[in-house]
Amino acid sequence: MYSRFRPLLALAPAAIAAAAFAADHATLDNIVVTATRQPMRTAEILTDVSTIERSDIDGAGHSSLEEILASQPGVEMTTNGSQGAASSLMIRGTNGSHVLLLVDGVRIGSATSGNIAWSRIPANQIERIEIIRGPASSLYGSEAIGGVIQIFTRQGNGPLRFTAEAGAGTYGTRSTNAGFSGGHDGWRYALNLSQYRTDGFDSKPEDSKANRDKDGFRNDSASGRLAYEFARGHELAFGFLYSEGKNQYDSSGIAVDWVNRTRNGTANLTLKNALTSHWNSTLSVGQSIDKSKALKDDVRNSVFDTEQRQYAWQNDIRSSFGNFLLGFERLEQEVDTTSRYARFERSNNSLLAGWNHGFASHRLQASVRHDDNSQFGNKTTGTAAYGYRFTPNWRANVSVGTAFKAPTFNDLYYPLTGKYVGNPALKPESARNQEASLHYETGSQHVSLTWYLNRVEDLIIWPKAGAVIMPTNVSNARIEGSTLAWQGNVGKFNLAASYDWVDAKDGSTGKQLPRRARHSAKASVGQTIGDWEWRAELFANGQRYDDEANTVRMGGYTLAHVYAAYRFAKDWSVFTRINNVFDRDYTLTDGYATPGRNAFVGIRYSPQ
Repeated sequence: MYSRFRPLLALAPAAIAAAAFAADHATLDNIVVTATRQPMRTAEILTDVSTIERSDIDGAGHSSLEEILASQPGVEMTTNGSQGAASSLMIRGTNGSHVLLLVDGVRIGSATSGNIAWSRIPANQIERIEIIRGPASSLYGSEAIGGVIQIFTRQGNGPLRFTAEAGAGTYGTRSTNAGFSGGHDGWRYALNLSQYRTDGFDSKPEDSKANRDKDGFRNDSASGRLAYEFARGHELAFGFLYSEGKNQYDSSGIAVDWVNRTRNGTANLTLKNALTSHWNSTLSVGQSIDKSKALKDDVRNSVFDTEQRQYAWQNDIRSSFGNFLLGFERLEQEVDTTSRYARFERSNNSLLAGWNHGFASHRLQASVRHDDNSQFGNKTTGTAAYGYRFTPNWRANVSVGTAFKAPTFNDLYYPLTGKYVGNPALKPESARNQEASLHYETGSQHVSLTWYLNRVEDLIIWPKAGAVIMPTNVSNARIEGSTLAWQGNVGKFNLAASYDWVDAKDGSTGKQLPRRARHSAKASVGQTIGDWEWRAELFANGQRYDDEANTVRMGGYTLAHVYAAYRFAKDWSVFTRINNVFDRDYTLTDGYATPGRNAFVGIRYSPQ
């Protein structure tokens, strides 16, 4: 038993030292929605969460959603070459397909491949990001084995306000965006437009048979929101996010000009009603698209389109016995491809319930969800958590939970193409997670130490060899890890740091799961001095393997980034960000290049 908790115990002195170092500041009551599907203060939540505000995004100068997420504890990103190429996000050592992405409450992603087009969601369209680490299928259903990421697009409130930004940088990069927002007499509104272009770099420079060219990327996007409160506690709102673009990419051993054209987006209509002083009802209808068309030397090669329609009714009830959640959801998925699938649509009906209650120094949370899927039948998942506050500054949490992921259309129905074919007999992947955490909070300081053990069964694996390659439920994974994280202010400096230890293994072979570093660390320090603002970041990742057999080793790496801004007039500033300051060579995916030293310089208009 001791050996299981050894990594956690080894980090405990560092957590206590960091807590002792933290200075006392005014209390910050940050509100999070995604963790329980109800607004709660961060200090009351019993799961591992992070929040990223618009001011954090501006203050770091990140140009992409991938850069933003990669800076967070417990998150690793991989990408296949230049900007816009296929990328994967792994939370706590789980697969890239084990994370659910929501945009304003609407799930988005590909139902054929199971991938998420992270690069198609522009950073300048984002108001806030909430990251939930750990299983959350008991609230959100399929995919939420590793965690949930919810993006909230820019909102409107208060007086009319305009924003604008433009800049250019290395690799022929140029970017512009503009928008306005506000609110008056019960109305709230926002509209933002953006355009991004880059010439990129050669994604496979070491492959003599691959196409010798730069792999560029462009993306145009828009987001908007219109809401009207027609009576106190009663509001109707409509929101959308849409992006359209293309990227060039390379394949191994073939000199072909590949281009991927995409359209991605969400739209949602929400009616909120305060039926009584203790009962709030939320009715929502949402739709998302993930559409991709591959061109081979300017000739259409394949089409993979996903459309998801989501209907939900959630009831939040407050009582002396705690806060209750009762809800119903229906999800309809439809695909349109050049492949001849046996089925092109499926549906999922869900019932869910949640409860949280705090009394004295104790807090309890629980949730359960039942999914009835037209493809694979029924699945029930649940989570239970307990928290105890020892002192006003110290608290501890423990939790257990289950999760699952449904097979994709490719997994089930991919037609026999060459030697690849789907398997309609596949079962959903399932997971059992347990974790414990210790938190120290004093004002704006937060130190946390989290241990987790996630066992994933019936992993869907596509074998590497065979006369006919068909996916099967033959594998399982054991993922154990610890995360030490700290964020706060010391004097006039704003600092953040985290260390992750992840032991992610294939349960049948004992090999490390591909592209997971056992050790990784991240740190940042920033300061505002009058009209000047600066920030420095340091990322370090240990060695990883690119294959299941652990024969293709990718070395560890350390990267440094810096950001600086100067406010030269009221509401106006110039800024620059330099990534990979020391021009390090590193690998995220074997055979694919990564960017060297690169810089971006811009001007921003942002009234306070």
